[in-house]
Amino acid sequence: MTITRIETGPRMSKAVVHGNTVYLAGIVADDTSADAAGQTRQILAEIDRLLGLAGSDKSKILKTNIWLSDMKDFPAMNSVWDTWVSPGNTPARATVQSALATPAYRVEIMVTAAK
Repeated sequence: MTITRIETGPRMSKAVVHGNTVYLAGIVADDTSADAAGQTRQILAEIDRLLGLAGSDKSKILKTNIWLSDMKDFPAMNSVWDTWVSPGNTPARATVQSALATPAYRVEIMVTAAK
């Protein structure tokens, strides 16, 4: 099967398509001055963009992993997620607290989707 890499850099690709499955890297916000809700909005917009480039969309997300630097941001992240996620097509999901690559990141989201 063909493997297609999207926005490939020296360390990682932002998305990889293998067969009919799209794997996104962990996505973080560009504007790290935003609160958890703002960072989540940025991340979900980037997920929409990358899924589109891969020939998919949020209604086809199979699995989501969400990392929060502090679980106190869980309600704020969920408030944005709940308005964004495709009704009736909610993926399997896990959310955990973890130290992220830099203290400025409050949220990181990784998804796997069908094409």
